Amino acid sequence: MKKLKKNNNNIYRDNDLVLESLVNYIDKSTLYEKEKLIPIFKADNFCLYNADCLIVMSRFPDNYVDMIFADPPYMLSNSGFTCHSGRMVSVNKGKWDKSKGFEEDFKFHETWISECKRILKPEGTIWISGTYHNIYQCGYILQKEGYHILNDIAWFKPNASPNLSCRFFTASHETLIWARKDKNAKHYFNYKAMKNGYFPSDTIKKPFKQMRSVWVINPPKREEKKYGKHPTQKPIELLKRIIESSSDIGSIILDPFSGSCTTGIAATILGNRKFIGIEFDSKYIATSISRYNDVIKLKEHQVTLL
Repeated sequence: MKKLKKNNNNIYRDNDLVLESLVNYIDKSTLYEKEKLIPIFKADNFCLYNADCLIVMSRFPDNYVDMIFADPPYMLSNSGFTCHSGRMVSVNKGKWDKSKGFEEDFKFHETWISECKRILKPEGTIWISGTYHNIYQCGYILQKEGYHILNDIAWFKPNASPNLSCRFFTASHETLIWARKDKNAKHYFNYKAMKNGYFPSDTIKKPFKQMRSVWVINPPKREEKKYGKHPTQKPIELLKRIIESSSDIGSIILDPFSGSCTTGIAATILGNRKFIGIEFDSKYIATSISRYNDVIKLKEHQVTLL
């Protein structure tokens, strides 16, 4: 029988049991709470919670997660309009995306970013995706909390929606901030994969040259939305690049605002990672599970062909 190692929180870190152990730890930590926290869906390396991310993360042990990808609310649902597929549509995405004013929005971002720092390993890193509506607050808070910023990435969208008012530049990119928890720790970076990898749709990336901080990636493909879509859904190609570049085999990856679970899908496609997703809105859980099952069926089919 293989001897299992525990960390300081008495949680097993054996690769085969890490998710099971964490789920049990979170469950036990709710014994004195009114709300019992159990995953709404769990597979070998994939776990989903349908709950408030602040509640779930508060049950996590310290220094446990290897990488976090967070796509927090943009706070831009203001009853305005944008263009989608040639049609004028509302920018309203849901109550979760409505601003409560600068101070309250700032407190919200400060709370979840602080909690992420607690649960990250010293060498662990966080990615935050956003637009000018929220990314500057998040960047300031990262520095305020003592994170060490590694890069800011401009994700350029070649086919971005036009600006209907014709009074501003057309918004055609989002910003990704990549930061490490401890300035003195050594984070993981898959330099070779980023330099020598195959990125045919990225017109800026030159073969066998260093990956730059401007990435050309199209929005999600139609097949990525066949089970439903999230209004701020990210393309699988984007998350695959993020996960491959900044997480090693066996890494624990957390997405506190998982939406339709593109982070989990990308982690599953790459394989050999442990994913934990938290989504408050229940209508996106079914989409996430269907997407996961679809990837598993495809991988099993590929194994059969081999």
